[in-house]
Amino acid sequence: MLQKSHNLEKLHQAGVIAVIRATSSAEAIAITEAVIKGGITGIELTFTVPQATDVIAQLNHKYHNPQITIGAGTVLDAVSARLAIIAGAEFIVSPTFNVEVAKICNLYQIPYTPGCQTVTEMQTALENGVDLIKLFPGAITGPSMVKAVLAPLPQLNIMPTGGVKLSNLAEWFAAGVVAVGAGSNLLQPAAQGDLAGVTANAQKYVAELASIRKKA
Repeated sequence: MLQKSHNLEKLHQAGVIAVIRATSSAEAIAITEAVIKGGITGIELTFTVPQATDVIAQLNHKYHNPQITIGAGTVLDAVSARLAIIAGAEFIVSPTFNVEVAKICNLYQIPYTPGCQTVTEMQTALENGVDLIKLFPGAITGPSMVKAVLAPLPQLNIMPTGGVKLSNLAEWFAAGVVAVGAGSNLLQPAAQGDLAGVTANAQKYVAELASIRKKA
């Protein structure tokens, strides 16, 4: 399988992508380990984490596993995207669409998932080789937005981030998303240093996703 297609398939199989934010690299690694222990195989390590590229490299070295995919999030420019790719990021996520980031990702056959909120932004992303659209902020648009944009653009692959929680996971997938990005609702226990709570949350998300896919 071609590299880009392989990485996209890993994202699709993961279904739930944990969006990792932390105040230190050590904290980011600990949270990621807790999430993976809970069964989540998709990790988006954001560039708001100190020494983010080092963390990505460390995680890729530790979790050299065909099921686990580790990418970079909050990537705002092409330089950051290239550094993340060098560190081993298998996908790149941005809060907005950036044509230069798209070019870098296309050059190295790495999936680029830019944040889009309007149909115009989504069309522009598609025209620049984007395969997976990040509907952001999902809390504002909601699952109804997914249904609305898939009507004129059925070829879209959508991954909402923001507003995704255990209680509405089924609603998002019923609307037609291929994966979701889960952040604060998944990782909330980490704010109190409760990594076991993060693992427990991850297990609940994985179980809910399995139930959704079984019914599909």
